Amino acid sequence: MVRETRGLMRDASRFIVGFGLVSMLMDVVYEGALSVQGPLLASLGASAAAVGLISGLGEATSLAGRLVTGPLADRVGRYWLFAIVGYAITALAVPAMGWAGSVGAVGALIVVERLGKAVRTPSRDAMLSHASAAVGRGKGFALHELMDQIGATLGPLIVSGILFVTGGAYDRALGVMILPAAAAIAVLAFLRHRNPDPARFEEVAAGEDDGSFAREANGDASGVAAGNGTASAGDAPAASGFRGLPRQFWEYSLFCGLCLVGVATFAVLSFHMVGAGVSDAAVPVLYAVAMLVDGVAALATGSLYDRIGPKTLLALPVLSAFVPVFAFSGSVPVMMVGVVLWGATTGVQESTMRAYVADLLPTTMRATGYGSFALVTGIGTMLGGTIAGWLYSNAGAGAIIGFAAVVEAVAFVSLLRQLRAARVR
Repeated sequence: MVRETRGLMRDASRFIVGFGLVSMLMDVVYEGALSVQGPLLASLGASAAAVGLISGLGEATSLAGRLVTGPLADRVGRYWLFAIVGYAITALAVPAMGWAGSVGAVGALIVVERLGKAVRTPSRDAMLSHASAAVGRGKGFALHELMDQIGATLGPLIVSGILFVTGGAYDRALGVMILPAAAAIAVLAFLRHRNPDPARFEEVAAGEDDGSFAREANGDASGVAAGNGTASAGDAPAASGFRGLPRQFWEYSLFCGLCLVGVATFAVLSFHMVGAGVSDAAVPVLYAVAMLVDGVAALATGSLYDRIGPKTLLALPVLSAFVPVFAFSGSVPVMMVGVVLWGATTGVQESTMRAYVADLLPTTMRATGYGSFALVTGIGTMLGGTIAGWLYSNAGAGAIIGFAAVVEAVAFVSLLRQLRAARVR
């Protein structure tokens, strides 16, 4: 039994690393494009408000679209199919952006690319949640995010180098992304061949206490087992679909969505940078720095989450409130501080924030839960990008700073109340 358990844990770790390699390659593709989204749109004549709206709509599509794809994946059980189709959409959309030639066409492709993420992510996260149950929820998601961010660092640097050499040829900079995209699809197909049923990994965690913190889950989340907070398939609530999701899950989702309302998208940040004198080729380098910080922050907060639980997330609104203070400065060195803080908040969002969702839900509702979670955070992201773009155009950076401070203070109090209520229960 011990040998079998160790074998499954080893296989689970390899599975996470394999998916991390897929994400690393694909992040080279779409993070490379995302890093120049603002300058690309600006070069075609878009205003700051238009950039904010397009980037916000794209992220909302990525996140809110999962409201459909998550439950559908749970219903049909074809998680691998959703993952492969979603990655394929992104692989085709990004190279096309460089050739589009107009604000409308590029904006449409940005939304299509984000749709690909909506198709694949609930299924990917559901499969990762099974593997992470065997190695530690926070560590599993953090390891995946760290590898993901290696690609997110390389992609912008590649785009920056090509733009520098070609004098701003976006068609070449984005067209070359078809190569890492094809490699990602190949690795994904191999991973699916080796692991057709990732749910088997969760058996390792069932009934075991790995010594991690006692999750303070609401009693309504009947799928969360006492001791290690891991939900088993047999613990699925009687209700199905969105109505079966526990109240604590919705309260937590609202907290996360509120945090994102107070954070501007990088497209708006980069629009400000270009206007402040930063070159188009330098913007992807700054984005690469943010992605590197993202990976480090994910690893640090993921490990902390396995020790102290969701209290780790209290750092998110605090960091988010300081992002615009530095990012919208007129000084490049000060902007760099804002970029670092923005990267740190993104790291928490992409790893530790997702890990807690898995601990609140049973295995049979993970994709549904991630889809619902994405609806709330997608609305938050869209509002964050749109409001920041509008405030920047009409009221200036000071208004963005004040707005973020108020929103993040409310979010901090909200999570603090949730954690205190959970202890009382």
